[in-house]
Formats: sequence, structure tokens, C-alpha cells
Amino acid sequence: MKKIQIVLFSFLLIAFSSCEEVIDVNLQTAPPRLVVEASINWIKETPGNIQVIRLSTTTGYFNNEIPAVSNAFVTVTNSLGTVFNFIEIEQPGLYVCTNFIPVVDEIYTLTIEHEGQIYTSTERLLATPSVTRIEQQNDAGPLANATEVKFFFNDIPDETNFYFLSILDPYKVIPEYGVLEDRFFQNNEMFGLYFSDEFKPNDTVTFAMSGVSQQYYNYMNILLAQVGTTSAGPFSTPTSTVRGNIVNQTEFENFALGYFRLGETEVKEYVIQ
Repeated sequence: MKKIQIVLFSFLLIAFSSCEEVIDVNLQTAPPRLVVEASINWIKETPGNIQVIRLSTTTGYFNNEIPAVSNAFVTVTNSLGTVFNFIEIEQPGLYVCTNFIPVVDEIYTLTIEHEGQIYTSTERLLATPSVTRIEQQNDAGPLANATEVKFFFNDIPDETNFYFLSILDPYKVIPEYGVLEDRFFQNNEMFGLYFSDEFKPNDTVTFAMSGVSQQYYNYMNILLAQVGTTSAGPFSTPTSTVRGNIVNQTEFENFALGYFRLGETEVKEYVIQ
């Protein structure tokens, strides 16, 4: 019996040791591409003069740090030829403008010069409706145990509109994002909603909304669908490369990732009752 126990114990040691074996996965890494985060958000009832653009590059799957892009030349120019310079601050890859002038329906062109490549994008600054009322329901969700918050607004009349929404949940590290179109609600009241079973009284939820173009709506729809899927596992490749509206004027195929957009932004905080 003692001999059997020793053999069994040895077998278990081998089994558990084998579980700790490190497997090196040799993944192919594509050449880095420029990544542009250029959302010009004119928060309502503010001057909107301070705006930020972030530049980075793609990197390997197992890299923990996102490489920042420094020493780029970044400008935004309006239709009158006024140039707004975005200057890199102490934090690498972060470019700030302190004298930007936002105007609804104005056309702006982003220009980025980096390592001999010139990237451009042109967009219009879009209007955004205001939140008119907020409602809370305490028995929402499939199990009727969640708190639901609805932010109501009136669709901008007599035109086709698209909206980018975000909710900052105090119990989550990053906001929840979504896009909305007025196809079935044109000229009517619309709403964005969010619910959670973690909310407690006095928690603060922050709702933000910006008017966006149909192209950006389509872009975010694809991007959010890819980010939200987990069925293919951690080593899957994206279904497709989600290309934004940044064009490389020097070498077309060396396109940048990311998007340049501008819009009024409505921000509302709500305290859970």
C-alpha cells in the first residue's frame, strides 16, 4: 500500500508540474501604424478652446505599453484658413491646442506630419441636442433588480442625424459607448438608457452625447461589434481592419488608424436616487 501511495504521489507531482509549463507563442507582428485619437468635443456652455489629440502606434499583442508618437507636427485648419497648432506637452504623444475656435457647421482639416509622412482628414463640426429630462426606474432588467436611467432629448429636426453616446459608470474603469440613429424617431423625442444592478443611492452617472456623421456612426458600429465579441478567443485576429477617415497623402497604403471628428457635446450628471 505504501508503494502505491508513493507512485500515486509522484504521478500527481508530474501532473501538476506539467500544468506550469510555459508555452511561447510566436505571433506575427505587423509593421506599426500611426493611431490617431482626434475627437474635438465642444462641451456645451464652455469656450471649447482647449482640445487634445493623442498620437500613438500599434504594437505587439503581448506588449504592455502603447508606444507614444512624439515630435509630430499637428494642426487643424478651418475654412477661413485659420490654423490651430497642437503642441506636444510633457506627456509624450499628447498634443494640446489652447486657442481652438469651435463653430457649428464649420469645416476643419486635420494635418499630421510625422517621419516624412503627411496625413490629413476633413470633417464638419456637428450640432448636438440638449438633454431635456432624466428618468430613473428601479425594477429594470431581466430580473427586475437593476436601476435604469434614461436621458431624453429632442432629435434635431428636418435632417438625418446620428449620435455617439457614452455612459461613465462609477463601478467601471472605462465608459460604455454606443451609437444611435434617428431613422425611426426623426423629429421626435429620443433617449439613451443605461442600467446596472450595482447602482446605489448617491452614485453619480455621467452621460455624454455628440452629433456625428453617418460615416463615423458606421465606423463605431463596426468597431464596437468587434470589441464586444469574445467568441473567437484571446488569440483570434480581428474580422477586418477598421479604417477611419485619416488619409496618408504621402503613401496611401500606409494608412493611419483612428478617426478625426468634431461636434458639440452634451454632458449631464445624474445622482441615483
